[in-house]
Amino acid sequence: MSDDQPEKTPAEPAAKASAPAGGPEPEPIRFFGTTWLHHDGGYALRRVAAGAGSIVTAAAAAVLLRLSYEGLEIGGVGSFLNVSVVVLFAVCSAIAFVKTWESFGRRPAPSSDEAALKGLKTIGFIGSLIAYFLRCFAEAPGEGLRRAEYERAVADYERRRSSRTGNPAARRPKRHT
Repeated sequence: MSDDQPEKTPAEPAAKASAPAGGPEPEPIRFFGTTWLHHDGGYALRRVAAGAGSIVTAAAAAVLLRLSYEGLEIGGVGSFLNVSVVVLFAVCSAIAFVKTWESFGRRPAPSSDEAALKGLKTIGFIGSLIAYFLRCFAEAPGEGLRRAEYERAVADYERRRSSRTGNPAARRPKRHT
C-alpha cells in the first residue's frame, strides 16, 4: 500500500452501529468486548469459556496450595505455621471473593480502601476466581453495572438531543407580559 492511498478501516461492529449516532459507546468488558450489549458475537460461548476457565484455574491453584502445604509439613515447620498458612489463605480468599463480587455491582469510590486491599486480593486470588465463575452463571461479570451506566448515558444523550431544536440565535425573544 502506498503512502498516498487512504488506509482502509474495518467495518464498525454491530454494537457500535446500534448506538445513537454520536452518542455514548458501550464500555467493553474483559473477554467479552461489547458483545454483552446485545448478547451477540458468541456471548454465550464466551460466558461458558470464562466460567470454565476461572474454575479450572481455581482448581489448579488449590492443588498448588495443597502441594505447598504438604511441603511445609515435610519441612517440619510446626503446627502453628501450618495452621497460620491455612487461615491466611482462607481469610484472604474470603476477602477477595467479597470485594470481587461487590465490584461487579458498583464502582469503587476514589477514596476507597481498594488499593490497600490489593495485596490481600492477590493472596486470595482463588476467591476472586470463584466469584468470577459464579457470576458467569448469571451474566458477564460486570455486565449489570455497565448496562445500567450505558442505558443511563443513552437516556441522558437522547434527552439532551431532543431538547435542542433549531438555531438558538434565530429564536424570537420571549415576551414578558
